[in-house]
Amino acid sequence: QVQLVESGGGLVQAGGSLRLSCAASGRTFSRYAVGWFRQAPGKEREFVAAINWSGGRTVYAESVKGRFTISRDNAKSTVYLQMNSLKPEDTAVYYCAAARTDDLMPRTYDYWGQGTQVTVSS
Repeated sequence: QVQLVESGGGLVQAGGSLRLSCAASGRTFSRYAVGWFRQAPGKEREFVAAINWSGGRTVYAESVKGRFTISRDNAKSTVYLQMNSLKPEDTAVYYCAAARTDDLMPRTYDYWGQGTQVTVSS
């Protein structure tokens, strides 16, 4: 079992930055691929970024490429999402998810966090 807890959300002005954290329990977190997703009111959940178990491979949605950076510290069992140049359209609840796999983008994720709200004002 892996439990995920997101933190770092908040209210920021357009152009600002936030860093989200996804802290995991469990001794084998280093074997898990992790993804960040977001869901805005009235919209479906969408993929934001993913990182493989070692941190050597990453992938981003086109809408955040060049602005967001995903990284991980397996010693701290934590994955980060650095968000720069934020836009009002980035406003959403952000979730992290984990899957025990070598794949960068697994078809399904086994564990999800409770989410953290990010609000970007114009």
